[in-house]
Amino acid sequence: MSGSVITPETKVGDLLDAYPDAEEALIAIAPKFKALKNPVLRRTVAKIATLEQAARVADMPVNTLVRSLREALGQDVGDLADDGGGSTGDSEAPGWIAAGAKREFDADAMLAKGETPVGKVSESLAGLAVGEAILVRSTFQVAPLIDAMKNKGHEVFCRKIGDDAWEAWVRKG
Repeated sequence: MSGSVITPETKVGDLLDAYPDAEEALIAIAPKFKALKNPVLRRTVAKIATLEQAARVADMPVNTLVRSLREALGQDVGDLADDGGGSTGDSEAPGWIAAGAKREFDADAMLAKGETPVGKVSESLAGLAVGEAILVRSTFQVAPLIDAMKNKGHEVFCRKIGDDAWEAWVRKG
């Protein structure tokens, strides 16, 4: 990564490994990134999460995050276009969430204990019937989890329900 141009596809862990000042730059850009000081998060989520996913966690446009990092770390901003407002999740809930969740998880508590939401949700989904759902609550958009579950063929609905409150519903596919 060292010497490479920072892009939305850059992994957060690679960025932190290549640029010693990147952690403080990220925290200055969005205080939610203080979680990167957690060694468990650094060893797990940061290794798989891209800046595009991190921007969703911070509820900010990805190009704004990338542009700010490039500026802070001395890279050319180039023609990085502004990509509008932050992501607030889907707006209209699908009918399948009315059936409720078979299991609920608190992503913040899991991360604090050194557990990864992706692994725990995957394990839990394995024990459910097709069509049953899991609810993950957090203080941020769990972008890596959302992407991982979609890639595994599950349906995902995510919404912001408060200033620092998100729900991610995962329906087994």
